[in-house]
Amino acid sequence: MGKIILTGDRPTGKLHVGHYVGSLRRRVELQNTGDFDEIYIMIADAQALTDNADNPEKVRQNIIEVALDYLSCGLDPEKSTLFIQSQVPQLCELSFYYMNLVTVSRLQRNPTVKSEIQMRNFEASIPVGFFTYPISQAADITAFKATTVPVGDDQLPMLEQTKEIVRKFNSVYGETLVEPEVLLPDNKACLRLPGIDGKAKMSKSLGNCIYLSEEPEEIKKKVFSMFTDPTHIRIEDPGKLEGNTVFTYLDAFCRPEYFAEFLPEYANLDELKAHYQRGGLGDMKVKRFLNNVLQAELEPIRKRREEYQKDIPYVYEILRKGSEKAERVAAQTLKDVKTAMKINYFEDEELIQSQVERFK
Repeated sequence: MGKIILTGDRPTGKLHVGHYVGSLRRRVELQNTGDFDEIYIMIADAQALTDNADNPEKVRQNIIEVALDYLSCGLDPEKSTLFIQSQVPQLCELSFYYMNLVTVSRLQRNPTVKSEIQMRNFEASIPVGFFTYPISQAADITAFKATTVPVGDDQLPMLEQTKEIVRKFNSVYGETLVEPEVLLPDNKACLRLPGIDGKAKMSKSLGNCIYLSEEPEEIKKKVFSMFTDPTHIRIEDPGKLEGNTVFTYLDAFCRPEYFAEFLPEYANLDELKAHYQRGGLGDMKVKRFLNNVLQAELEPIRKRREEYQKDIPYVYEILRKGSEKAERVAAQTLKDVKTAMKINYFEDEELIQSQVERFK
């Protein structure tokens, strides 16, 4: 069996640096290793509609934004299949069959679902589609027989539910589906990058994001407004690293070569941290360094995006071809599932012949 990746994002807005360090950068690295037989990157518009059903235009417009971010970060349509979820109808049918393998109480216990419901104030009235999000995700993963799913730690409960569905299906109907393995970011700071205000989650709705396509001046403005250590009032005061957003971002983005280029008085990040902790290093100096680091990281992404924006029909063609390929693969998996469940009536010659004998 080949090594296959499935991952993706909901098109509810432009992607930000949290997406980049949490998944996008790793996807590009994995794509370029050549270690995987297939890589599927999904724009999950159907899932985005589960909590945006009254605003479909928002989802529709953001599909191209996400696609541009994918391409500008280095995802290559020659190496990775980029597709739109709603254009692969087999995913809905698989979800329907999997629903019979999961109880309502199990969905209610899913920590990711619980936190997302609370964040969206859905406690009193939960859309069914949103509530069954983990089942839909299981369909996405299994449709492509993914062996590897790169995710952040907040998605671990969702992947565990997928594994449960796979095990249940295979135990009832026979070995058909592939149980995926989780691939977490190798940099601890990338597990979940906080917002610039220091809040645990970077979120478009909270307005605490730095977007991949952000202009240089806006990046600088946001970096300079970042939450640091509130007790670090004077330069000579010892500073804390824990909960200090600026240093969390440096952990996620900084490379050794950036010190020689932007801050030559320090050999590495450890030296910078040590100086901050003992006192004598101001927040603004560290923020200026972080700004230079982020500008260096994001400039090539922004420039590639500008080039792709010049030919939007080409970007849609990439998505169309990718969606057609994804549908062919998902159709084969659906056929395997229906065969295992014995609901492939018109292809089951043995069934037809047995009924002939029965009614003789």
